[in-house]
Amino acid sequence: MKNTLRPAVIACAIAATFPYLSSSAFANVLAKQKDDQPEHKTNIERVFIKGDRPTTLPTEIPTTIEGISAKAIEKTINAIDAEDALKYLSSLLVRKRYVGDYNHAVLATRASGTGNSARSMVYADGILLSNLLGNGATFTPRWGLVTPEEIQRVDVLYGPFSAAYSGNSVGAVVDYVTRMPEKFEAHVKLVGFSENFQEYGTDKKFSGKQLSGSLGDKQGALSWWVNLNRLDSDGHPIAFANKLLSAGVTSTAGTAVTGAIPGKNPQGLDWWLVAATGQYHTIQDHAKIKLAYEITPTLRASYTFGAWRNAMNSSTESYLRDAAGNPVYSGDVNISGKKYTLNPIDITNSKSQAVDISNSKNQIEHLTHGLNLKSNTKGEWDWELAASLYDYRKDIVRAPTVAIPLANSGGAGRITDGSGTGWNTLAVKGIWRPNAEHTTEFGYQREAFQLRTRVSDTANWINGVPSKRFSAFQGDAELNSIYLQDAWRINATWKTIFGGRFEQWSAHDGAISNTTTTLAFADRDENYFSPKVAVAFRASDDLTLKASLGRAVRMPTVSELYQGTVSTQTIVNNDPNLKPEKSWTSEWSAEQSLNDGKGLLRTTFFHEDTVDAMYSQTNTLVTPNITNIQNVDKIRTNGLELAYQNSDVVLTGLDLAASVTYADSKIGKNDKFQKSVGKWQPRVPQWRANFVASYRANDKLTTTFGVRYSGRQYGSLDNSDNNAFTYFGFSSFLVTDLRVRYKLDKQWSAAIGIDNLNNKKYWAFHPYTQRSVVAELKFDY
Repeated sequence: MKNTLRPAVIACAIAATFPYLSSSAFANVLAKQKDDQPEHKTNIERVFIKGDRPTTLPTEIPTTIEGISAKAIEKTINAIDAEDALKYLSSLLVRKRYVGDYNHAVLATRASGTGNSARSMVYADGILLSNLLGNGATFTPRWGLVTPEEIQRVDVLYGPFSAAYSGNSVGAVVDYVTRMPEKFEAHVKLVGFSENFQEYGTDKKFSGKQLSGSLGDKQGALSWWVNLNRLDSDGHPIAFANKLLSAGVTSTAGTAVTGAIPGKNPQGLDWWLVAATGQYHTIQDHAKIKLAYEITPTLRASYTFGAWRNAMNSSTESYLRDAAGNPVYSGDVNISGKKYTLNPIDITNSKSQAVDISNSKNQIEHLTHGLNLKSNTKGEWDWELAASLYDYRKDIVRAPTVAIPLANSGGAGRITDGSGTGWNTLAVKGIWRPNAEHTTEFGYQREAFQLRTRVSDTANWINGVPSKRFSAFQGDAELNSIYLQDAWRINATWKTIFGGRFEQWSAHDGAISNTTTTLAFADRDENYFSPKVAVAFRASDDLTLKASLGRAVRMPTVSELYQGTVSTQTIVNNDPNLKPEKSWTSEWSAEQSLNDGKGLLRTTFFHEDTVDAMYSQTNTLVTPNITNIQNVDKIRTNGLELAYQNSDVVLTGLDLAASVTYADSKIGKNDKFQKSVGKWQPRVPQWRANFVASYRANDKLTTTFGVRYSGRQYGSLDNSDNNAFTYFGFSSFLVTDLRVRYKLDKQWSAAIGIDNLNNKKYWAFHPYTQRSVVAELKFDY
């Protein structure tokens, strides 16, 4: 059945919309404002600033939305990576471990933690950056395809209340809109940063630099924009080799060593920390070309090409020293009268353990293409055609299968090749405005994902060629959807939005291989419908009340669905009946305009019921127990979010923004793992809060002070990890940030900032960044 819907939907959508196709007009916040003022809202209607902007946002927004402009980012945030723009927005957290963290910077939202990357969607100029090939730390949005200097603004939609998005929007939709010039402009920015990192046996400074340049112009009907960026960053260690004290054997055998650091793991068990690993030196190059041409005054075509290259080397530091003071990386060692083994690896055994202390090399080249054609008549009909492609042109990870120091000069290893992986999207959208009271939006969307991974042995892990296959994995998924959403202004005070989304999901061509055998997975093909409804009531000129309800169905990603290993010609440890996550989410909001429209106070109650949530867990109902991705029967979240923004508070030039989020997120039912019932959902803290105070002393000087807080989190479903401030732990934190920006003259500006000013040491499995100084010099023409 998987191919029956697609031709009919395409034909109907194009036939219905092609004569008049619609631009998703660029949606700003609910009131007019200057770009350098905090965003605020004053009434039910949205203001459409630029109808020709390439954005995923629908015209009518049936949910809470927050945003930040380029000028606000420049003023308040020490922004080096694109995700830094989200630092102070309500209920959001990006798990960024170091500058340039490309593969673990997961976005967390109200009821979704940093282990649930597939429960949010990130776009840039209509191009999908969310990596929906999997769900978890290694499937993060491709933040590197956007640089801070490109950003015109960022908007965030909370919850799955718009029919224009798939079930992956259950947490939030983040939409980056990058610059397109109205006249000639040029920009150059130089950034330097440095971190003093002290943890376990590591006490070092890690530094880096970034250079970015942009040019753009508009000449008649043609506008263009070019951005180049290079980031050179030394990151602090993110992992620590360890040995449980209980794993030691009382003996005099092994090399007697000193330097091991005693500690306790998240479960409170004593262990030794023996080495720092995952110290990444990363060089990232980014290039972006954007072209736009106004075919007619109401018809615009645009094209975006993005390239991102990452060369990354991982190094290690052993804490262990033998009697002569030499570092020890492998073999039997003796710590305080007990023998432990630091695994080298037996490459003749495909099930052997990995090296305890190892390095790696990454060579990555990813490309994106985005094409958009849209009308902007503002009349009865408008339309939009959009397509995008994200291509893993090159994605190579090299790692040794021999221990240091032998690995430092080569030796056997494995090459993981992800070339051929990627995704593409197609959308046909329409807007019908039959009268002043109705705006109807509808469309067809297709998202296709392809995951390809091959692991090969090599004689030289540093520069050798692939030889024999060690393992391989592949899988495809496709989502075809049609949606309809109607906004109806009943009168001057009441407005409703009704919508629905029908989705046809298929997963196919899944296969897994070991050295000799390739076995196929069964195909999947399912259909789902998700209704949406919202209502807004303008109680007074300054007070708006809103309520939204929506269903979201988050389909299994190919890596979740096609899991397992090959054993004796059989795929084991796989759940062929893994179900999609199904969530009902609601929110109730009161928005009060303050200070003659310069400020806003928002109170939002939110609720989410999710059945069949997908988590890695141990199924205790079978013998032997199986650990893999399974469905958790029910998770319920109730919460309250308070958000405040105001300008010229107390004195002229003082802007304040603050938010507090409370979330009671508990596992209500989980038959396969009863010990988790009644426990907190992993990585969703009970409390989150942000505060930003920015003061414009004059036209040249701006100072900003920020505070970020997150409460206690758990990493395990049964909340057994009760020691949070350690490697593998998930801790609370309260950190402060500082930024001072001075405009030297019309073109030149300089800024200096400190992130984590109070030098809080905190963890989300890996250590976060400690106190860091950021300095920048910028030229704008």
